[in-house]
Amino acid sequence: MVQTEQFVVAIEVELVVPTDDPTEPCYEPETVQLLKEVRERAERGDVAWLKSKGKVYAAIDEAA
Repeated sequence: MVQTEQFVVAIEVELVVPTDDPTEPCYEPETVQLLKEVRERAERGDVAWLKSKGKVYAAIDEAA
C-alpha cells in the first residue's frame, strides 16, 4: 500500500527472498521504482493511472 494525504493505493508487488539471506525479503529495483511512481502520481491526483495499477481509496473530509 502506498499512502498519501489524499489517497491510499493498494497494489500487488512481489517480494524477493535472496538465497544468501532468506530472512530478509526485499524488492527488485523495478518494484521500488513502481512504488515511487505510484506515490508521485497519487500526490498529483492521477486517479485514472492509479486505478490501472490497483485499488484506490480516497480520503474524505470530516463533516463540520
